[in-house]
Amino acid sequence: MLSLSESPFIKWFSEISAEDIPLVGGKNASLGEMFSALAPKGVRVPDGFAITADSYRYFLRHAGLDAQIEAALAGLETRDMENLSHHGNVVRQIILKATLPASLQALIAAAYFQLQAGAATPLDVAVRSSATAEDLPDASFAGQQETYLNVNGVDALLEATKMCFASLFTDRAISYRVDKGFTHSNVALSVGVQRMVRSDLACAGVIFTIDTETGFRDAVIISSSWGLGENVVQGSVTPDEYLVFKPTLKTGHRPILQKTVGSKESKLVYDSDSGRRVKNVPATAEERLKPSLTDDEVLELARWACVVEDHYSVKRGHPVPMDLEWAKDGLTGELFIVQARPETVQSRRNLDVLETYHLAERGKVIVSGRSIGTKVATGRVRVIRSVESIGQFKAGEILVTDKTDPDWQPIMKMAAAIITNRGGRTCHAAIVSRELSVPAIVGTEHGTEVLQDGQLVTVSCSEGETGFVYEGALPFEVEHTDLKSLEHPRTRVMLNLANPEQAFALSFLPNDGVGLARMEFIINNAIKIHPMALVGFDQLADPLARLEIERLTVGYGDKSQYFVDKLARGVAMIAAAFYPKDVILRLSDFKTNEYANLIGGRAYEPEEANPMLGFRGASRYGHPLYKAGFALECRAVKTVREEMGLTNLKLMIPFCRSVEEGLNVQAELATHGLRRGENSLELYMMCEVPSNVILAEEFCDIFDGFSIGSNDLTQLILGVDRDSSILTPIFDERNKAVKRMIAQVIQVCRTRGVKIGICGQAPSDYPEFAEFLVRQGIDSISLNPDTVLRTTLAILGAEKVMAQGQVRTRTMQV
Repeated sequence: MLSLSESPFIKWFSEISAEDIPLVGGKNASLGEMFSALAPKGVRVPDGFAITADSYRYFLRHAGLDAQIEAALAGLETRDMENLSHHGNVVRQIILKATLPASLQALIAAAYFQLQAGAATPLDVAVRSSATAEDLPDASFAGQQETYLNVNGVDALLEATKMCFASLFTDRAISYRVDKGFTHSNVALSVGVQRMVRSDLACAGVIFTIDTETGFRDAVIISSSWGLGENVVQGSVTPDEYLVFKPTLKTGHRPILQKTVGSKESKLVYDSDSGRRVKNVPATAEERLKPSLTDDEVLELARWACVVEDHYSVKRGHPVPMDLEWAKDGLTGELFIVQARPETVQSRRNLDVLETYHLAERGKVIVSGRSIGTKVATGRVRVIRSVESIGQFKAGEILVTDKTDPDWQPIMKMAAAIITNRGGRTCHAAIVSRELSVPAIVGTEHGTEVLQDGQLVTVSCSEGETGFVYEGALPFEVEHTDLKSLEHPRTRVMLNLANPEQAFALSFLPNDGVGLARMEFIINNAIKIHPMALVGFDQLADPLARLEIERLTVGYGDKSQYFVDKLARGVAMIAAAFYPKDVILRLSDFKTNEYANLIGGRAYEPEEANPMLGFRGASRYGHPLYKAGFALECRAVKTVREEMGLTNLKLMIPFCRSVEEGLNVQAELATHGLRRGENSLELYMMCEVPSNVILAEEFCDIFDGFSIGSNDLTQLILGVDRDSSILTPIFDERNKAVKRMIAQVIQVCRTRGVKIGICGQAPSDYPEFAEFLVRQGIDSISLNPDTVLRTTLAILGAEKVMAQGQVRTRTMQV
């Protein structure tokens, strides 16, 4: 018999590279590549060996299984679930009943003992299947073959090896190969044997180096839950999720853009008693509320993910976003990467064509969860509670279930949409729905309870990170835009943006950055609490407000830090999405009645007869009634700019009535380390009060730029309450008085060399108003996202007319 070092049947990870897919399959080739090339760069990969594809072929020949398998697959019909299940089971039983050749058993045992060397007890290993077809990487369809964890001893390893060989003929793998036109005999299987990481005593999960919903390339997404990582992969739990920004991570900053604590209902741990190797046990109440990773661990995993991605990108000569699995050892506290494969859905997206789904109307929300993809679908509900019932499913229905695993894949490809109770954005249902380009909503918690068979619903994943299931079939539109053919105007086209959840998706629109990022949306939707109620929580008298604040800020000893963290992450999402383009954040501009509606707010806000003209904007920031609240806004901004490194974030002061007020706000900002000009900080001012136009020269001396707020400016010039439905016909930004004042301030700024743009509603509503602004020479126009393409065309038209007019003038002069 060949020695271990000479055998073609066993290869150590140290002997394997990415080029060895035909020999050891995609999964093992990647493990070998990382073990050899990336360990010197600090990436930890558990050692192990591959039982090669030659071993699989030798086993089939030795046992005479090839002909038996071919005969067993005769009459296969993959669209018939019962037929598929029968043929798959027959083939698997043929393999499982056969005996591995004695020589192969001896080689596997010898490799296992060598891997175990130095251990006092038999070594626990993970046994993973690794398919060989280069055009059929494991990552292209999640979980085609099996993995076995906590395999202990030679006999258990040999049995797990044979089960892996048999899993080449799972129902989903057979179905997938038929759909893709692959011959079963042309695909072989290698088996990876890897030291177990004791994440049963800690946590594990999945990493993507691309945003899995939008294809945004500069994000690392980490999913994590207690116990072994299979629960995260299979969607058995709703995991913690962390989002890290790659560009400033690589410059030494700590850009954790999002941190979401999932419910982590259970954890997969070792099972020493039943012989099943692993079992699920309920997570404790403390574990469910506690983040499973520290910030330092999140950043270390994100840095490793970048190292892996950079390595594969250099090796292949083009960007290669990665899909990784990781684990933390509860005995040593060390982190490990245990699998890596190229991401195969978003990285293949055509970025030259923008596909946008728009609901024409919204209806009653039945249930919501985490949206997967950006599409909308309508159909009849089919609740399937177990894999044994998948034969009931009909093409075009909306699949509703608790969770999916690889056995569900034959019907998932027939679904109009998929809804699950459990799972996060890296669970099985999410991965497969992206592969199939089917909208999905995961983690609804009780979708199977509230949705009924035959119910007509609309599944919308077009509204950000939250997906909604609406009652009935709602009308929607699909817009396709060829971005390659769209010209770029001289006038900068920026976006008005409020919802951080939509930032990554909207970054693909043609744009020059964000001209108005609204802080109020983040406070109202993500924070919900008045900042002064957090600062003065111990003195807050309202018992209901105290109870709600306690619920929202669970885990925070310092209630104020909750406000800072939530605001910083919301702002950072927007700044990162458009980095390094300018993102101009307007500091809080709630009116007193709006602030009062925040939790705990009524204790801190005066009652005003006309809040629109009252205690708002610049007048609040240094005032004793709000000064401590403004300090929290400043802390959040400083976190984004300094800790996360997002210095493309600029600040804008709203409703600044006088030059003195502008100077006072700048002094207040400086007390919190936000000084104009330091660390490239620019300060802008909203031009929305007539005094801003009249004193434009003076304001130019103290600000870096202006942004015209046409809504407030119009109401104050015309003396019209813009919220009055009676006066709606009078409120019109196209009024001559309004246009004359706008033209005046643009001219002053052009003369002084100070930037001026507009972020008001008018150019979004009226293309002719955008054309007027272009003729005045405005630097930038900031638009609502749904009007960007239409208004950009109007801007281009106006610029062409102006250019033609200049040519004609020069010709006449000649």
